Amino acid sequence: MIDDIPTHRPFEAFQSFVLDCKLYWTRQMFPELRSRYEEAKSGAGSEPKSAAEVETLMRDDTTYQFFGWYERHLQRMKYSGRHGLALHYGQHRDKLVSELNVSIPDRLIQIDPEFQQPEYYTSIDIHQHPGGVWSDEIAGYVYERGAKSTAPMLDKATSLHHRLTAEALSRAGKPVKRVVDLGCGFGGSSRPFYQDNPDIEVVGVELSEPCVRLAARRAAEEQARNVVFRQADAADTGLEEGQADIVTSTMVLHEMPPKHIEKLLKESHRLLSPGGLSIHLDFLTGDQPFKTFVHYGHSKRNNEPFMPPLNEMDIVAAHKAAGFDDVEIVPFEEMPGTLSEDFGYWRFPWTLIVARKAA
Repeated sequence: MIDDIPTHRPFEAFQSFVLDCKLYWTRQMFPELRSRYEEAKSGAGSEPKSAAEVETLMRDDTTYQFFGWYERHLQRMKYSGRHGLALHYGQHRDKLVSELNVSIPDRLIQIDPEFQQPEYYTSIDIHQHPGGVWSDEIAGYVYERGAKSTAPMLDKATSLHHRLTAEALSRAGKPVKRVVDLGCGFGGSSRPFYQDNPDIEVVGVELSEPCVRLAARRAAEEQARNVVFRQADAADTGLEEGQADIVTSTMVLHEMPPKHIEKLLKESHRLLSPGGLSIHLDFLTGDQPFKTFVHYGHSKRNNEPFMPPLNEMDIVAAHKAAGFDDVEIVPFEEMPGTLSEDFGYWRFPWTLIVARKAA
């Protein structure tokens, strides 16, 4: 298990410091930035109508400048600092590789030795993850640990993934026999399906071989028998048509260009059985110029260039072009209270994009 990897106090102290700084950024700096924006807006005498207009208004504000600098460098420290994740796990490479090379039952994993990564995926160190989550055999471990401080506002007792799983199953409208989880990463989004629902077959699809291997390793540790992790493109899975009652993804759409999103939606429709549910959790700010401005800034600072194109897509029209008729866009409450008007901390603009294949 990853918890068995030798650690040391400087590493834990460094990562705890980075996390505490992230919490400060989330809970103190963001409300102050929002306050500064309200003051600037009042002084300008007009309401900005777009993220670009908010940026024009705020670009010289020192609070905004520090807010952006702080976010960019905290992420850099987390991965590439003196006690960053990449260096720490690199020091334990032999142990981690030996873990991954322990025999994993064939029923849990499908690796394609001829698989070619799409260019958009390999051209960016997304999340500032050195080399990307595909390029190093231990990258899955680094990504898994890094995810623990990606959104520190989340309630660990009712995790985002468990809440999404419950939402998907409650919306299914029929008995669920198979779920396809697109872009499953190291398996965190697939785990609640196969852990809590042993009668449901789960297929996790992921580009990164290191992530597929770690996801299968984790499933083997839990003695799961109802899941398989498959290296494939979410837009072209190679799976049989009409086999899934639910097709889902978590934080995947914003990591691919619009043309690839369109293909993924068509693949989702192809995979679903009649009446099947498509449910993708991602980030959409809607008609909120300030939140869009912050979101687009995050896109630049975190090496995620496809966030703005997703936000600007006509995602309903894209679903209809893929064959879906019934499409719903709804805010997602990742933990209790985050959709309240009184909630003033930074959070991702979590949004559910829900569609159903005609019965």
